[in-house]
Amino acid sequence: MNLKALALSIVAAISSIAAAGLIIVARKYDKRRYHPIAGSILDQLLNFGRLHDYMTQLAARHKTYRLIAPSRSEVYTSDPANVEYILKTNFQNYAKGWHNHSILKDLLGDGIFTVDGEKWRQQRKVSSHEFSARALRDASALVFKENAVKLAAVVSESAVSGQPIDIQDLFMRSTLDSIFRVAFGSDLDCTSGTNEEGARFGRAFDAASEITAWRYVDVLWRIKKALNLGLEARLKDHVRAVDEFVYKLIDTKIAHSEHYCKEDILSRFLSLSGGDPKYLRDVVLNFVMAGKDTTATTLSWFFYMMCKHPPSQEMAAEEVRRVALAADEISEFASDLSEESLDKMHYLHAALSETLRLYPPVPVNPKMCLSDDTLPDGFHVRKGDVVAYQPYAMGRMSFIWGDDAREFKPERWLDEGGCFRQENPFKFTAFQAGPRICLGKEFAYKQMKILSAVLLRFFTLRLSDEAKAVNYRTMINLHVDGGLLLRALPRSDH
Repeated sequence: MNLKALALSIVAAISSIAAAGLIIVARKYDKRRYHPIAGSILDQLLNFGRLHDYMTQLAARHKTYRLIAPSRSEVYTSDPANVEYILKTNFQNYAKGWHNHSILKDLLGDGIFTVDGEKWRQQRKVSSHEFSARALRDASALVFKENAVKLAAVVSESAVSGQPIDIQDLFMRSTLDSIFRVAFGSDLDCTSGTNEEGARFGRAFDAASEITAWRYVDVLWRIKKALNLGLEARLKDHVRAVDEFVYKLIDTKIAHSEHYCKEDILSRFLSLSGGDPKYLRDVVLNFVMAGKDTTATTLSWFFYMMCKHPPSQEMAAEEVRRVALAADEISEFASDLSEESLDKMHYLHAALSETLRLYPPVPVNPKMCLSDDTLPDGFHVRKGDVVAYQPYAMGRMSFIWGDDAREFKPERWLDEGGCFRQENPFKFTAFQAGPRICLGKEFAYKQMKILSAVLLRFFTLRLSDEAKAVNYRTMINLHVDGGLLLRALPRSDH
């Protein structure tokens, strides 16, 4: 972001705080109890590069706190009791709302992550039906294995050449290939680097996601959009590039609609939408957001943790070697990975869950309060307030996870017999909970375990530069800033 735009945003934020002062004065005479004020949205803007760590600091002082914004409060909670109330007990009162919809609409349209009411229920119903279908589960497993082999081939080339590889970029390409195959019946083959059109789409989508996240702290974004200035002008260009790619896919699907047999999710939505391209475009991009970035970022942080904790990498690799069928070839090993063997990888499942606890793909999840309410902690929230829970901060709270909350300890997920143990979903919020719980949770774990098992079985992975700091990039999803360079060494015991 350039300095002029930053200065304008800061001036606007200061003005908004002055206006927010009127809210504070008005509530001075309100006898209801409100959560403590920890700052304003100006503080979010000034700390944008380390936003989630800044908000974690606030959460360590207050389980639930307020930031003052124009005309409303923004309430942020790390209290599992409040989270359960918002996501389940009083679900109907906490919606995505107009605030989130207005910010997300340019990129994600009226897709399942941006809407409420009947639009959400219809998409949820169709998606739930598809995710529960045995045919989709079987087809997805095959796709995940095939793409794991392609990914491993790229890693193998890196190991032979001795050159580092950006594993996050590789995971982004692989998961993009998987979501387009499974959900849309389209073969991009971005993993092998042969589809530049697909790669351009991925880059444009990531850039649009980053600018969209900035809107949450930039009170001038609507003015900039109207005047086509700065980041908003760039967002418009990125969304145009995204749309060109997606509408081409939809046109191809519609042109062959007489031949489709509902073998993928897009075909199912096509049969229900009457062929409305805008509706299908929104469906596609919401599935991309759900199936590409979330899985790829989790895998990136997982292998970062594996590199930072070599004993954990060796324990996971040993488990994979022990429970999977022996095979010397990557393709044979991947093909032979059965549901039974994946289910026996308890330590790997625990290590992935521990990664999700510390590096959730959606680090903060905002809702909007639809009517005045009182949360379980006894504090009041008002109609129109943004009420958000914070998976990133929650994973670092000692009152939730103990004094070792900030440590990477996969063992915390295992019982005395070494079997994986589920946690309360309102404590471990990486997949949401309640009516909006992630439908693709089991698909995500399956894909992550297949990709991880293949890489751990045949390679030892190390950070390319142990001294280089690894940080996140503030976006809708928790990307590793600048990618993650790793070096791969062939495993001598495979």
